[in-house]
Amino acid sequence: MHPTTDNRPNLLLAMGPGVADRLLTDTHRTRLARLTHTDPHLVAHDLTAPDPRVAAALAEAEILLTCWGATPLTAEVLARAPRLKAVVHAAGSVKHHITDACWDRGLRVTSAAGANALPVAEYTLAAILLAGKRVLRSAQRYAELRTDDAWLTESAPWGNYRRTIGIVGASRIGRRVVDLLRPFDVDVLLYDPYVTTPPPGTELTDLDELCARSTVVSIHAPQLPSTHHMIGPAQLAAMRAGTTLINTARGSLVDEEALLPHLVTGRLHAILDVTDPELPAPDSPLWTLPNVLLTPHVAGSLGNELHRMADQAVEEVARYGRGEPFLEEVRASDLQRSA
Repeated sequence: MHPTTDNRPNLLLAMGPGVADRLLTDTHRTRLARLTHTDPHLVAHDLTAPDPRVAAALAEAEILLTCWGATPLTAEVLARAPRLKAVVHAAGSVKHHITDACWDRGLRVTSAAGANALPVAEYTLAAILLAGKRVLRSAQRYAELRTDDAWLTESAPWGNYRRTIGIVGASRIGRRVVDLLRPFDVDVLLYDPYVTTPPPGTELTDLDELCARSTVVSIHAPQLPSTHHMIGPAQLAAMRAGTTLINTARGSLVDEEALLPHLVTGRLHAILDVTDPELPAPDSPLWTLPNVLLTPHVAGSLGNELHRMADQAVEEVARYGRGEPFLEEVRASDLQRSA
């Protein structure tokens, strides 16, 4: 018999405290142990800390499997990882930890942004349909009145039939929301300055017109200098009374100071999974306004949905080991207009 050569790459887990336990099942850890040389229970929370086990693993690592809370991969960190060739990120955006030094080094990078887009899109679809039914308002009124009278009269302006839904940003999530809306009897407007051919079933328009025509405006643009406060005074004023603004992207995309008067008067409604700052001030009206649904950034992968991102990441590790290209490779140029 001829001896076999074990060409499995060395892999190190690098992410924030407690993340790996939520992300990886025993099945994921077992598969990683088959695909790579790794200690599936060694997790580097800080690649700059003087931990000899982490330092030794980093020095040998060909792949870093990262997730939320990963250490930024600066030139100093990369100097301690001379064999590193790839970063597999089991979450969405890589902007927090992938630095220019990574691209200068020629590292290959992949992300589970596609897997993370699905629950955000599902949450958004639910929010759109609930907004059309005025679920917040009807639940509050039901509790106040405790009767079945007057609902047909009061709910006359409500409903989702032939509503116009405005999607701001043809990102992975935005495109997925468009796909999920196709079975419904709604009209979909799309604003994205980089899109020239509208997806089937959508109408391309500019941002101000989208805001003026839509019953629901849902934001799915990336956080970039050019998108800061893209929903500002002019866009908010253009929205018709009763319009619902949904934000599952980033809080900084909305001028919250300009939004609040519209919410306080009840002219607009909002479903906000993100705010700016991320945690509103204790005295912010957002906590108590009856026309605002405020959630703590739960639209993205949550609970067992993290395992979908782990599935994608482990599969990318498998592709790397087989010498195949990543399915979801991230390039430096992608980050100029993506999250």
